[in-house]
This record gives sequence, C-alpha cells and structure tokens, in this order.
Amino acid sequence: MQAKPDSKHALKDLHEEIDLFDRKIAYCQTHEKFDTEQARAAALQKLVTKREALVKSALAMASRGVECDPKYLPRSFKQAAASAKVAS
Repeated sequence: MQAKPDSKHALKDLHEEIDLFDRKIAYCQTHEKFDTEQARAAALQKLVTKREALVKSALAMASRGVECDPKYLPRSFKQAAASAKVAS
C-alpha cells in the first residue's frame, strides 16, 4: 500500500472514510441480519478494527500539523468534541 502524503486533502479523505465506517458500524448494529450474535460480533469487530486504524492515521496526521476544515470532521469526532465541551 502506498503511503498518502500529508495534506489537507488526504486528511479530508481519511475523515470521509472514518465517517463511512461509522455508518457501516451503525447499520451492522441495527439493521443487518446475521445468523447468530457471534457472527454480528465478528463483523462489528472487523469494522471497528479498520475504523481504529483510520482514526490513528488521521490523528497522527493532525499531530504533524496538517489542518482540516472542521466541517469535514466525521460525525463521531464532532459528537466527541461536543460532549467534551458539555463536560467542561
């Protein structure tokens, strides 16, 4: 796999992928049909693992100084930021 260069566009793409995985996880939890709960748990674990890798890449890119417009943040990032403001 070829490494993406650090740029605001690459970070935006990562955020879009994270948002896609958030939607896939939500769909898998609520609507998708599975034969057993173990099959659902295995599918969810795969999705969560892939999402965590994307989050790690996005956070590393942001820590290296790459900036992205806040309107492109995944919904899960926006919710975390809003709950942190409420807790403060």
